[in-house]
Amino acid sequence: MTQTLPVAPWRSFAVTVRAVERLSPSFTRVTFTGADLDRFADNGYDQRIKLALPLPGRRGVDLPQGPDWYAAWRALPEHRRNPIRTYTVRAVRPHLAEVDVDLVLHGDSGPATRWARRASVGDEVALVGPDAGYDGDHGGIEFQPPTAGCLLLAGDETAVPAISGICERLPQDTRGIVVLEVPEAGDVLPLAAPHGVEVRWVPRGTGGHGSQLVPAVAAAAEELLTHPCGTTQSISDVDVDTEILWEVPDEVPATPLYAWLAGEAGAIRTLRRHLVAERGLDRRAVAFMGYWRLGRAA
Repeated sequence: MTQTLPVAPWRSFAVTVRAVERLSPSFTRVTFTGADLDRFADNGYDQRIKLALPLPGRRGVDLPQGPDWYAAWRALPEHRRNPIRTYTVRAVRPHLAEVDVDLVLHGDSGPATRWARRASVGDEVALVGPDAGYDGDHGGIEFQPPTAGCLLLAGDETAVPAISGICERLPQDTRGIVVLEVPEAGDVLPLAAPHGVEVRWVPRGTGGHGSQLVPAVAAAAEELLTHPCGTTQSISDVDVDTEILWEVPDEVPATPLYAWLAGEAGAIRTLRRHLVAERGLDRRAVAFMGYWRLGRAA
């Protein structure tokens, strides 16, 4: 008698590039297809996935399989370890066996940005994501739909795909502000959001990362908080050069404001301090994620 193995929340999908579309100076959309992508779960919001990219001079990806694939990948010699990076799903079309991922083109210093700049139809990679056959919570989603009050979503260009996915799933009566810092004005993209959610794009221009995001988020918080939102709280600082800034509440209480912020870790740390320590937002109603760190290869 053949024993059926239980379905794991996540699995590896062997995929190829079906299409590449340049959305703006800083964004490229890559459409992946694969024989079993009809089993990819469409969870929406800020669903994280991982892409395993080819090694230099090689075609395709040889990624370990099974529930302990990550530990097996870590154990490989560096010259055999395919680069892995984390991204956000932009769209899923199971009936077409397609998944869209929007990639940010910033620099050419790391394996992910180099691959994104040169991606072409037929390229083979591995996509690690949620299996639709799993009957449970897949994980990889940090956004918590608020039960009351207003919503503040903010981030730099690396958070644009996640925030776009979140906005598309929001209830139509949601109220709030979205702030998105992008490299230049040409990077402003179409973004569907409820009528009560104002979307503000702030091109960075020649300024540094966070130079427009930090003051714009502070101004948005001032507008949304029409009365005090709790007492001032002390928080321990995070060394974003040695630690990962990733603080996400398990359950969001009913508060006047729920904030979700992601992007360059230094800028997000500044906003974390401002919203929690200075403005007194309930820490259980804020999510802060350092998606990347300035000076480190992507």
